[in-house]
Amino acid sequence: MPQPHAPPGRRLYAIGDIHGRLDLLERLMFTIRKDNARREPASTTIVVLGDIIDRGPQSAEIVRRFQRYTEANDRFIVLRGNHEEMMLQALSGDLRALQAWMRFGGDETLKSWGVPVEALASRPPREMAAAAARAVSQLDLDWLAARPLSYRAGDYLFVHAGVRPGAPLDRQDPQDLLWGSRDFTDSDADHGAVIVHGHTIEEDGPVFRSNRIGIDTGAYRSGRLTALGLEDDDQWTLSAILTRGVDREQPVSAWAS
Repeated sequence: MPQPHAPPGRRLYAIGDIHGRLDLLERLMFTIRKDNARREPASTTIVVLGDIIDRGPQSAEIVRRFQRYTEANDRFIVLRGNHEEMMLQALSGDLRALQAWMRFGGDETLKSWGVPVEALASRPPREMAAAAARAVSQLDLDWLAARPLSYRAGDYLFVHAGVRPGAPLDRQDPQDLLWGSRDFTDSDADHGAVIVHGHTIEEDGPVFRSNRIGIDTGAYRSGRLTALGLEDDDQWTLSAILTRGVDREQPVSAWAS
């Protein structure tokens, strides 16, 4: 496959799954700003690949911060991930969805909105649902629901989880974009664009393939949050790392072969 290109005159940064780790997000944003400033001037866009909530402790603050960013700048894009989708279903009144979401990190998200999760754990699910409805504003839910499922720039398509191999990019099933599949991660097919995605944790660091780039480095458990930089035919990564209480920025170049 030919080397993919970002649109002329543009620089893009994609950020992998944050999962409530505001500490890592702040450090990575600082690193991105420094990286952007040292390069030649360009029109810069940041694309967050979804799963900004759950598991980590500061989901509510990240949602509110990203609301401000997206309202102030149309070049700050936040995609919807499967965890945002689970939250929307859970807080729509579906008690079964609420219970499932709580098992996948939703408990930490509700805590970040001030819901007394431990105190309600032994109570009927409807009481947890009522507390969540009081705590999470409709404005927050509307913003999450309005997040796009994909973003196209040049030869790259940004999604949360992946695409269905063989299906046209403009006719993808939202479930595939949100949840992905082994068919996608194992495929060497030309999808019509290089897919930049998160969702699938890459224990050894970002994965570069001819048809996809995966940048979820498991921030909530590994302490490493990763971004991908793209400009012309260049590709590089930046990471913020918090390990054993030692806080450091670590820009890392990783060029696709």
